[in-house]
Amino acid sequence: MTMLPWVVFLPIIAGAAAFAIPSAANRARELTATLVTAATFVLSVFALAGGAGEPFSAVSLGFAPGFLVDLRMDVLNRFMVVFASLFGLLVTVFSVGYMQGRARLREYYPYLMITTGASNGALLADNWLLFIGFWGVVLVTLFLLTTIGAADAEPGKVKASAAKSMVILGGADLALIVGVGLIFALTGSLTISETSVAATSGMAVAAFILVLVGAMSKAGAMPLHSWIPDMAEAAPTSVSALLPASIDKLLGIYLLSRLVLNVFDVSLGLNVLLMIIGAVTIVAGVVMAMVQHDLRKLLSFHAVSQVGYMILGIGTGTAMGIAGGLFHMLNNAIYKGALFFTAGAVEKRAGTMDLAKLGGLGRMMPFTFATFGIAALAISGIPPFNGFVSKWMVYQGIVDAGIGRYWIFLVAAMFGSALTVASFVKIAHAVF
Repeated sequence: MTMLPWVVFLPIIAGAAAFAIPSAANRARELTATLVTAATFVLSVFALAGGAGEPFSAVSLGFAPGFLVDLRMDVLNRFMVVFASLFGLLVTVFSVGYMQGRARLREYYPYLMITTGASNGALLADNWLLFIGFWGVVLVTLFLLTTIGAADAEPGKVKASAAKSMVILGGADLALIVGVGLIFALTGSLTISETSVAATSGMAVAAFILVLVGAMSKAGAMPLHSWIPDMAEAAPTSVSALLPASIDKLLGIYLLSRLVLNVFDVSLGLNVLLMIIGAVTIVAGVVMAMVQHDLRKLLSFHAVSQVGYMILGIGTGTAMGIAGGLFHMLNNAIYKGALFFTAGAVEKRAGTMDLAKLGGLGRMMPFTFATFGIAALAISGIPPFNGFVSKWMVYQGIVDAGIGRYWIFLVAAMFGSALTVASFVKIAHAVF
């Protein structure tokens, strides 16, 4: 499919070229980033439409002798590419107003474009080495975007948060690389679509666990989550909306889904491990959210908690549970991005994210209040909003897996939803 290379390399090349735009030409930089991310989104929709009815579409580009760029769109990643491109566009448009007057805009917009392209590259890569390359680019841009810093963040906190993200995610990426090496040793192939491993031998289980570490850290599952709350306080809110709230979730859950559905024949024990990680992440994340006083940090712990539903659904190993986990991933990116956008609007208006210093903004910001309300109902799983549908599918997946054995996971998931409602009632009262 000829569209596939464009959704990857157009934003990357345009982002690299945008560094040449003079520092004073902010409008030109904003317009360039908006047009490029909009074009990337449109191209991703065309790529999706062009592959409708086909099991997969693939293209192989020869950039140099012996170096091929293999891209493949199938039923698992096609919607993820559209959503990653959409969030790149939405964050770029939001940034035009939110980042106005901030320093380092000459770097900021190029990083956004490169992040969008590299994310699409990781989602579409059909070669493990190519996947690792794009995956690593997203880590580098996350680090660089974090160093730009929030308007009220102390320089020391910004540096510490960026370093912490690099250490945790970089260490997890090393585990991912070792895991891929073991997969190659087991199969003799680096083509992702051709990889099939029975997770029965010690080496196969080790490979699964190592790659799982890379996926969990990117998605922000416990115990590899701590970089997300720190980053939420230190980085611009627009960056939090793009990466830990949206694209990093897409990438981490995509890799987990690819492992469970295609790469490994997962045993029951590994499924239970995933369900335990999911349940713990749900409950611990929302409990930590309820005791926060900074709006950004509170939302970041909810971003962690919601990952638990995705992992729990996929861990059930049932068709309904896996579909629910993937659907929740897309839903979460929508409403969590909206929540971070509303937080950015509150910060822009009030100049603070401290819940104790906020209040009464509902009358002054009715559109923001309404947007927050819709997103809060969705994340809480209240019908008829999208979060209810995907959570219900996860619940049904647990039941299908065997309620007699796994009732505790169902209780944990429902308890997490109840605490989420309480947490967002607290935010609404404190802010609006």
